[in-house]
Amino acid sequence: MTSPKPLQRMFEAVPPSYDLVNRLITLGMDRAWRRKAAKECLAGSPVKVLDLCCGPADLALLIARAAKEPATVAGLDFSAPMLELAAGKLSKDRSAVPVGLVQGDASRLPFKDNSLDRVGIAFGFRNMTYKNPLAEAHLREVHRALAVGGRYVIVESSQPRSKIMNRLFKLYCRTVVLRVGAAVSGNRSAYRYLSESVADFFAPREVAEMLRRAGFRKVDYRPLFFGAAGIHTAHK
Repeated sequence: MTSPKPLQRMFEAVPPSYDLVNRLITLGMDRAWRRKAAKECLAGSPVKVLDLCCGPADLALLIARAAKEPATVAGLDFSAPMLELAAGKLSKDRSAVPVGLVQGDASRLPFKDNSLDRVGIAFGFRNMTYKNPLAEAHLREVHRALAVGGRYVIVESSQPRSKIMNRLFKLYCRTVVLRVGAAVSGNRSAYRYLSESVADFFAPREVAEMLRRAGFRKVDYRPLFFGAAGIHTAHK
């Protein structure tokens, strides 16, 4: 049996405190950012929507609550504990559109070519691309599975353009994010990775270039909270 990928062990260890830490380190803003991403995913009335690296399925739930039949929504993640957390949330939800959960590998998506209208991802894109040897494979897989005219909607940490804001943002990541995450979760190594990857993640122009190299023809970007986060929309 092949060993789990490096980040897989980490995401199998953090689920019990995952939601709480996210609320704390983003000052509760991650909820509003996900709502904006869900709205972007539903623009144009897509039929087949995937929440990639869904974690506890927060984005999938927001999409399902606002979607209308015959839309279908699925959530995919490689972490079984994360999917268990997602299933618990889904069991209490009464969305008109149900959410199907799939355990799978983002570098080998279990979907046919040109079969998805939208792929959304909330704060998982960084894990798939930052110092990840499979970064290009991940992006190519999303492009392959999307139908022509489909969109890849990414809400992710970003880099403020202002030099002062950028310095403050990096300081916040390396102190507050690390300390709060470690204290609440008890998993210092996981939140050391999180704080470092957020602080050093790519600028919007670098993300856009990565997506274009993967075959996307157009990439739009909308900054959130002074550029500390943002929404990228890549068109196939």
